[in-house]
Amino acid sequence: MSGLGIEDAGPQLGRNLTYGMLDAIGRAIVVGDYDGAIFPTEAELAKQHGVSRSVTREAVKMLTAKGLLSARPRQGTIVQPTTSWNLFDTDVLRWLLERQFSIDLLRQFNELRVAIEPEAAALAARVATVDDIERVNAGLKRMERAERGEDDTLESDIAFHIAVLRASRNPFYAQFRDVVSTALRTSIRFTNRVKGRTANVADHAAVRDAIANGNPDKARKAMRALISDVLELIETANPDGAVPGR
Repeated sequence: MSGLGIEDAGPQLGRNLTYGMLDAIGRAIVVGDYDGAIFPTEAELAKQHGVSRSVTREAVKMLTAKGLLSARPRQGTIVQPTTSWNLFDTDVLRWLLERQFSIDLLRQFNELRVAIEPEAAALAARVATVDDIERVNAGLKRMERAERGEDDTLESDIAFHIAVLRASRNPFYAQFRDVVSTALRTSIRFTNRVKGRTANVADHAAVRDAIANGNPDKARKAMRALISDVLELIETANPDGAVPGR
């Protein structure tokens, strides 16, 4: 036998090892495991995680592209400050949302939503096709079924918001779907937990109706009302900044 090592493993195994390594190191950086400490060398990381140097090198390269690490001459690899992280990267956002975090993060995310989604809804009211409107309507129907216990409340709410982004026919809004999908999983869980109920289907129906009727102003106002309600809930639910139930 040739005694194949990790570096000789098939491409699928290599990808799995790399992304597993990426996830482990990325999460450790985001939760602060390396705060005030010297970041390990590639050799040390490889030994700690039981993987090859090539897997470690690739994971570190990917984390550098996400803004979490940087390599400097005579300084080695160092952890970058939060201000350098790519917050639109879905891995970075997921790690942020999985850690113990404050109300501030939820507030900041929804402040971004209120700047994006109402305008996407208004644009959708102007340019959405019949198929686009049907997808929005399908998301709303899922929310209605969820109220009856026939669908998932979280996934149906996310499906509605993503359908609105797609209905804008703007690729930049459409690509915001990954951020919305990732972050809403925490935001919706939080608001539902505080409210003790699921999202207001009638309020979402107002957005759907405005888009279907081709009324940009009403679509904008209806979507803004949805997110403003979330912002108000975040601001008043827990003033000390701790997330209930975490």
